[in-house]
Order: sequence, then C-alpha cells, then structure tokens
Amino acid sequence: MNISIKLTGQPKTKPDENKLSFGKQFTDHMFLMNYDSEKGWHNPRIEPYGPLSIDPSTNVLHYGQGVFEGLKAYRTKENKVLLFRPDENAKRLKSSCERLCIPPIDQDDVVEAIVSLVKTDIDWVPSSAGTSLYIRPFIISTDPFLGVHPSHTYLFMIILSPVGPYYPTGLNPTSIYVEDFYKRASKGGMGHVKTMGNYAASLIAQEKAIKLNCIQTLWLDAHEGRYIEEVGAMNVFFVIGDKVVTPELSGSILPGITRKSTLEIAKSLGYKTEERKITIDEVIEALESSEMKECFGTGTAAVISPVGELIYKDIRHTINNNKIGTISQTLYDTLTGIQYGTIKDTRGWTVEV
Repeated sequence: MNISIKLTGQPKTKPDENKLSFGKQFTDHMFLMNYDSEKGWHNPRIEPYGPLSIDPSTNVLHYGQGVFEGLKAYRTKENKVLLFRPDENAKRLKSSCERLCIPPIDQDDVVEAIVSLVKTDIDWVPSSAGTSLYIRPFIISTDPFLGVHPSHTYLFMIILSPVGPYYPTGLNPTSIYVEDFYKRASKGGMGHVKTMGNYAASLIAQEKAIKLNCIQTLWLDAHEGRYIEEVGAMNVFFVIGDKVVTPELSGSILPGITRKSTLEIAKSLGYKTEERKITIDEVIEALESSEMKECFGTGTAAVISPVGELIYKDIRHTINNNKIGTISQTLYDTLTGIQYGTIKDTRGWTVEV
C-alpha cells in the first residue's frame, strides 16, 4: 500500500512505564482507511490521534456492524520491537468481516498497516518488565442511514496503547464465576468472531462476577447449559490428570491466537492435549476428586492467567491451593519468552518492526 503519513506537531508526554494501566493511554498517531462500493478499500493514511466526526445516524451506532482485533508489540532486551503472529490476527479479522457482511481487507495489507503504525510510534513501545504496546485494529460501518442492511461504506482504523499487565494481580491466580443463567453465544451466531455485540452481551454476567469478587465469567453453552465454552476475555484450559484439556472450537467459541499457540507449545513440550467437549459437571467432579491439577485462561491481553478459584452455584472450589501450577508457569514463560525475544523463535511467529 501507498500509506501517507502526517505526523503530529504536538507529541504527547509519554506515561511512566512503571505505572501503566491497560487501555487508558494512547499514542500520537492512528491508521485510517476508507471503503466505498466504487473505490473499494482506499486512502490508507497515518494521522495524529484524535476524535472522529460522524453523523448521529451512522450505521454502527445503531446496528453494531463492526469488528475488531487485538495484538501486541514487544520490546526485546536488544531493543528490537516484535509483533506476535500478526498474520493470524489478519486472518481472523477477515473471518469476522465475512460473518458481518463487511468487505474484507487483504491480509497482507492489514499486517502492513500494523507494522507502519507501530514503526511511526515505535518510541511508545515500553521496555519495562511485563509491559507492551497493545494494538487495536477495528472496522466500523459508516453509512448515515437508519435501516437494517449492510452498510455501503466502512472505516478501518488502528490505534495503539502502551500497557502494563491486564489484571492488577499479574500472574497471581484469579477467581472465576460460572454463569449458568445468561448466555453469550450459540452455534450459528457470532461467538466465533470478534464483534462488539459479543462483549456487550457479557457485561451483565461480568457485573455479577465482580460482586462475588471475581475477575471474569466462565460461560456455558447456550443450548444445554452444560458444556464449558470460554471466559469473558479468554479461552480456558484445564489440567485434568496428565492431560491439558480445552473446549473444542464448535462455532460459538472464539478461535484465540494465544489458545492456538498454547496448544502448539504444550504439544512440543510433551504434554498430552485434548480439544473436546467438557461439561461443568466433569470439571466439578475433577475438582472434588483432586484430578483437577490446574486451570488457566489464555488471551492476548493476559497471555496466561492462572485460575485459583471457581465459583459454581454459590460453592467456591479452590484449584491447586490457589497457586499458579507448573504447567501454567511453563507455558507462560515459553510464550512470553518468544514474544520478548528471550527464547529463539523457531516457528516464524514473530515479525520485527
């Protein structure tokens, strides 16, 4: 692409790297590209970060036709900046676009746009331990029209945010609440894509979880209310006996890139892995019989997040004495080692900016 770049004349003051929160501060620039039915995707550009001006009738505000992605850039000890599997994010963005009737963007163009913006704001990539630059590509429908049909115009944007750990507790185990009334997604719906509505649907259960001093909600399937699906912002894994088990991708679960990477690393390290249906009853039985050795979530934001407590039907079940397990720690160390360049990338997962 021929990306035009307009640099800001008023650079922001960068935040203290040792006090970074998650998703609250943003860099100097953003990427934009437009779509219309005559020109297709056009006018790729990088401009100073700032507010958008949109019509009150803009399609996305009323009908939610929009998709997004999330990935990170990491600064190594050698002062290189690495992206982790951006091609997988571009591939998933294309899948999300297809489900929501949004014209897909060429996957190589998505990666090029990400690299160009990160390169423009490369000084914003933090170097303190546990920090990174969060990258948020997203597409919104922009027709100024009230009517339920796919838009004819769209806006693709990328914004950047220097971040610290997603959870304030870091790698300390979290508490998870099992939601058995509200449902997040069903087969044939949109649970397998990253779209705004999926996350809006999860908020009411998240509020319930917070009241129970839990960080996240564990969702069950919409049809029978028996099968484990995923945690609000993560895929979920269980170590039962000598096996690392995660729910199979059934059409209502997001195909997480960290999930995929975790499975590949676990297999390479010699762990037995299973992708299959798993019921909440099996999980509770494994907890009560001490067959449940570990539980952890996987996602871009937290990478690996150990779970130390599961709350189901008002009963609190402790996992691994509320401590991070050996497998969780090993997978975290290996994944972050590749991301930060301390472990050699033999899989071609990282892209240097």
